[in-house]
Amino acid sequence: MFNAPPVLGTEVFARIPDQYRKAGQLSNERLQAGKGTLKTDSYIEGPSFDREGNLYIVDIAFGLIYQISPQGVVKLVAEYDGEPNGLKIHQDGRIFIADHKNGLMLLDQPQGVVKPFIERYKTESFKGLNDLVFSKNGNLYFTDQGQTGLQDPSGRVFCLNKAGDLACLLNNVPSPNGIALNPQESVLYIAATRANSVWRAMLLPDGSITRVGNFIQMSGGSGPDGLALDQTGNIYVAHAGFGAVWKFSPQGEPLLRINSCTGLMTTNIAFGGKDRQDLYITESESGSILVARMDTPGLPLYSHE
Repeated sequence: MFNAPPVLGTEVFARIPDQYRKAGQLSNERLQAGKGTLKTDSYIEGPSFDREGNLYIVDIAFGLIYQISPQGVVKLVAEYDGEPNGLKIHQDGRIFIADHKNGLMLLDQPQGVVKPFIERYKTESFKGLNDLVFSKNGNLYFTDQGQTGLQDPSGRVFCLNKAGDLACLLNNVPSPNGIALNPQESVLYIAATRANSVWRAMLLPDGSITRVGNFIQMSGGSGPDGLALDQTGNIYVAHAGFGAVWKFSPQGEPLLRINSCTGLMTTNIAFGGKDRQDLYITESESGSILVARMDTPGLPLYSHE
């Protein structure tokens, strides 16, 4: 048994402006299946920073991509027929999107267009992509969640290596969601949302995995969602439906609870700011981005600065 960790508060960094919200419109059926309602005016996810300090987020419900300046100014950069869930920026500047409806996509920001990158695996469509992470050598790991869960533990984890070869690493995850690498890139963490747990997979030098285990068992809420790590290997877990982000040590000990100041749907997280010690949190219920100051910098988003 662990003692209750200390609690840290958050503040609102930015909010999706009313001009971009879809009040009175129906969101996609995927949200109805997962949240029990079609009534929402936004549902943000997928935070990721570029080198200039701009924060990118997605709106799953309405196929929107936003850029938020370091000063908190929100700008709509793309709108398309899709369900963007995760977003990460490659070291070469390309912006990749894990889209639940369309597969792996690329954002052409100057044109404001989202284009297909990989739509199928072995002639079949994906179940529904969720989140993604790049390794230092350019390998891309991403989760294929769909509507999997304890009733259907067939969610998948893929690796697209830098040569362009796509491999399925896992096909038995109940709702694979957030995904992250430890600093040494010897461990791949996967949020198994419907099992309310975070899995740990040992990575081999060729990018494949072995010895997969249940690393952190959680309770309550909707389950773990987005993941992030800091430079010392601590893992941060966005607990959707619980209104909190948890910080765990590399050994899995709870070190800190970061509470939402508005709403319970703390869905995803990213380190940003000039020293990468600010933790940004998407709170999807209110359409707000929250921020809290950490004592350790997050991992760099790119293999070189």
